[in-house]
Amino acid sequence: MNKKYSYPLIFFIAIVLINIVASFFQFRIDLTEDKRYSITDASKNLLNNLDEEIFVRVYLEGDDFPAGFKRLQKAVETTLEQFKDHAGTKINYQFINPSAEADNKKREAFYVGLVEKGLEPTNVIDNQNGRRSENIIFPWAIVSYQGKELPVLLLKGRQGLGAEEKLNQSIENVEYELSTAFRKLTNKERKSIGLLTEFTKLPPVRFAGLINSLQEFYDVFMLDTKKSPNFDGLDALILPKPDLQIDDSTKYKIDQFVVNGGKVLFFVDGLKIEEIGQEGSYAQPYKSNLEDLFFSYGLRLNYNIVKDGVSCAMIPLNVGTNGDKPNIQLTPYRYFPLINNFGKSLITKNLDLIYLRFASTLDTVRADGIIKTPLLSTTAYTKILNAPALVTYNEARKETEQAEYKAGVQHVAYLLEGQFQSLYKNRLFSGDARLATFKDKNKKSKIILVADGDLIVNELAPKTGQPLPLGFDKYSQHTFGNQDFVMQSLDYLLDDDGAILSRAKELKLRLLDKVRVREEYLFWQVLNLALPIFLILIVGLLWHFNRKRKYS
Repeated sequence: MNKKYSYPLIFFIAIVLINIVASFFQFRIDLTEDKRYSITDASKNLLNNLDEEIFVRVYLEGDDFPAGFKRLQKAVETTLEQFKDHAGTKINYQFINPSAEADNKKREAFYVGLVEKGLEPTNVIDNQNGRRSENIIFPWAIVSYQGKELPVLLLKGRQGLGAEEKLNQSIENVEYELSTAFRKLTNKERKSIGLLTEFTKLPPVRFAGLINSLQEFYDVFMLDTKKSPNFDGLDALILPKPDLQIDDSTKYKIDQFVVNGGKVLFFVDGLKIEEIGQEGSYAQPYKSNLEDLFFSYGLRLNYNIVKDGVSCAMIPLNVGTNGDKPNIQLTPYRYFPLINNFGKSLITKNLDLIYLRFASTLDTVRADGIIKTPLLSTTAYTKILNAPALVTYNEARKETEQAEYKAGVQHVAYLLEGQFQSLYKNRLFSGDARLATFKDKNKKSKIILVADGDLIVNELAPKTGQPLPLGFDKYSQHTFGNQDFVMQSLDYLLDDDGAILSRAKELKLRLLDKVRVREEYLFWQVLNLALPIFLILIVGLLWHFNRKRKYS
């Protein structure tokens, strides 16, 4: 065979063989700096062990999407493709445009059906190239498995952020939100959570939001500590806003639960406020009988209240009269901090604001082998009131005097990790029956202490008395991140397979210079259209002159 034709033929055959071999081996290499096209090992393990098909219907689809939502849409599609690479036919998905129906009545009926399933739409106004467009977008997916359905919100971000930053946070969370939904639907062995509700005077309806959220993922038990010799068999304990003193027997059981690897979330107040009267009330120290336990673990719960002069919730206040009627306005109430200062932890990454009421501060003390990570902190403009502290509603009338708010950043929640030493080491006398099972230091564990019991208390609807969602503020009509904080805390404490590591994904937001885009729009448009054509012509001319020189 003539060499002139043999080399191209060999090259062609090699390409065909490579493609045939490659069809049997599928792989991808993520060369991006932030690993945006990779999923965690925990997600891979979950997908590789699916028993039946999971079907995902994504409603983030439309004909005229703003650019930011197209990025989110692409991120969801890419993540599902990666899931399918590992799960094969066990994962299938479909993108649905809720606005595709041309008939207005049918389209409205479809919208209503989605809303009835809990999928609230987002109205997006976009101004691009001087043209204003308005879109109804459903940033949701519905995950179906074995006849069960679970809605997944894909647009989640911190209040107060710009649209691009919020979309970027949502893109970072796509894998976590979808894999969490998969894990929830396929979970065969639910972990057990014990609630120590016998030490609070609040009725169960005030914890309805917490309990309902927990029951979606875990088996929840209301504990009777007097009948429970220990807390063995439970994976975690929650102590919700105690206002009755913890007895010594229960404290010992909590101590041994932690020493033996059990996880605990404490939501405890530093000061006790029964009711705020007309002239105000004095907040007194609340002594839960756990102070020495916290101290031995490395934290001191202070008997004070923090006031945040910058970030706080609003309350209605009569500021005067409007004719013959009271003039009620929403005014900032600095005793109700809105926490937007989070520690470097997977628990708090991309959380919305956290709504606190009458929170106290926490200080660290020495505890060998314990890692202490602040989770929730106030702004730098904070004022501390030590007990007894006079608390009034009229505080909302006053302007913030910067000179008074100089206590700096104060921590109100901590994560502790390590091998905890028992408070009762060298305290049990010989002959004590508890010595038979007592451990002074055993397994590594994790606990979280929040110096505000109200973080997990939901409000009630004024007219119906029904519980409102956890974190919902009836005045601003906004649901804050309280529920997400609790659930992500439990995810972290009980995360044996590393699923929460998918929250560590961080995508750098490389925003365009809007001024340059506006001023240089035509230049870059022409350059991107003309340069590729020009380069092709240059290569073609060089190839032509080379052949002409070679064969002339």
